Amino acid sequence: MTVTVCIGSSCHIKGSRMVVEELQNLIGENGLNDKVELSGTFCMGKCQQGVCVTIDDKFFSVTPETVKDFFTKEIMEKA
Repeated sequence: MTVTVCIGSSCHIKGSRMVVEELQNLIGENGLNDKVELSGTFCMGKCQQGVCVTIDDKFFSVTPETVKDFFTKEIMEKA
């Protein structure tokens, strides 16, 4: 599973760094380092929709406040 987080300027302002850091922590804490590849990219073209995240090319809008729920629902259940 490949999880890509936008780190472009708009998403950065909306908290992409906090999203990346929390995902790194959650992936490690749950022993998913061998199943989940976390990467960053610049603008995904959906700047109005919050921090842009894709999982294997499926788009999600995530915030620092929703990242734990996102992880549980979209990563833990499918990894």
